[in-house]
Amino acid sequence: MLAALRDAGKILLDNFGRITSYEEKENQSSIVTKADVESERMIMQIISGAFPGHNLLGEETGFQNKKSEYTWVVDPIDGTSNFAAGIPWFGVIICLLKNYKPQMAGCYLPVQEKIYFAEKGKGTTLNGRPVWVSEENKLRNILMSYSLDYSEDPEKTTKAMQFMQHLVQRVRNIRSTNCLIDFCYTADGKLGACANQTTKVWDIAGPVLLIEEAGGVATTLQNQPFDFSVAEENYDRNFEIVASNKILHAKLTALFQKLTKG
Repeated sequence: MLAALRDAGKILLDNFGRITSYEEKENQSSIVTKADVESERMIMQIISGAFPGHNLLGEETGFQNKKSEYTWVVDPIDGTSNFAAGIPWFGVIICLLKNYKPQMAGCYLPVQEKIYFAEKGKGTTLNGRPVWVSEENKLRNILMSYSLDYSEDPEKTTKAMQFMQHLVQRVRNIRSTNCLIDFCYTADGKLGACANQTTKVWDIAGPVLLIEEAGGVATTLQNQPFDFSVAEENYDRNFEIVASNKILHAKLTALFQKLTKG
């Protein structure tokens, strides 16, 4: 995993600041560059060479089902829009699932030269040093990231913005890179919490493990655990996520549920 993260990161750095074209995927918020494809190809070659019988799930190549209990989930560039615009808020995410539950995860921020790594039951590290979520228990004292993307459902966007309005009134400030940095900075306590209304399994399976192993909690906005089981017909479904320490997570999910019922 670490070798794949570093090799993919080198591809991103070699292309960063040189992107002159991209393709739009399902909507204006989702794009792909040549570097996405090259990065994913490199990662898949490394993983399949070491574990030829394992399932593979990549953002750009889809689900390769080999009937294994192990599935490697790959986001070759998380934060492609930032990357294409020349903004250094992007990175690589790789997660290993066993029976669709995260067992090992790595997030690499190549510009910052930071590797966040977690293994189930063994904690989370940043460049080999243990990290933990914030111990703050008051929302008013934290920076929180909050992100959302384009949606064809205007009602969904309206509800997402209403939630943001209430967050602005309760936390110190709202921030957003809309990429893995928000999750990584929550895992190491820089951000007190993070929430995102529009993610895929390759965006969050790894970061969920990072945050949990750093002592935090990550669930849906309805405070439900994640189901990361994938098949050919459902691997690209959308997820909502909120993550923080146990105290703030409870406050945030309660707030969201109150707004939803209202």
